[in-house]
Amino acid sequence: MRNLFDDIGRFLETQLEEYLKTHPQLELQALVEQLREQERDTAKLSAALENERQRLEQQILSVAQDIQTWHSRIDKAKAAGRQDLATAATEREAALFREGNQLWGRMEGVKKRLASSRELLGQIQQRRQEVQIKAEQARKNTTPDWETTFWEKPQESRSERSTPDDLDLEFKQWEMEEELKQLKRNMGK
Repeated sequence: MRNLFDDIGRFLETQLEEYLKTHPQLELQALVEQLREQERDTAKLSAALENERQRLEQQILSVAQDIQTWHSRIDKAKAAGRQDLATAATEREAALFREGNQLWGRMEGVKKRLASSRELLGQIQQRRQEVQIKAEQARKNTTPDWETTFWEKPQESRSERSTPDDLDLEFKQWEMEEELKQLKRNMGK
């Protein structure tokens, strides 16, 4: 059963690709939508990276304040002749420096990723605008046919139609006319 669905999926994918090749304006429109989605995702990534950068910056400032506190404690302990406290405070200060350096390194990495994502966002926006212009030109240059107008026009549901089924009535009328023509031909023989 799964193979059947896979086969149907591949068939439909192939049919869609062929259809889009014969209707380049639709292919361009699909590309515009894909680029819009990439633009949204990249903007979200940039916002998340900016939040991360700000969070890391706040952590670095907090660690820097802690370093200042422990540095003054080292001086106080040395002045009071408490070498044991001065040594412990020096170790704490060193640990805070290591933590600060790690945070700084992470923040620099986030800044690089943020710059890259902003650059990528600009490229995506530019590409989307270029493709959108091409899509609009292609739309103007193509004459609408029943296939493209069918897919581009929003479809009405049965309840939105003015009559129960216009197409069915039209077919019945056409079929009756065909039968009449056939009867006339048969009578003329």
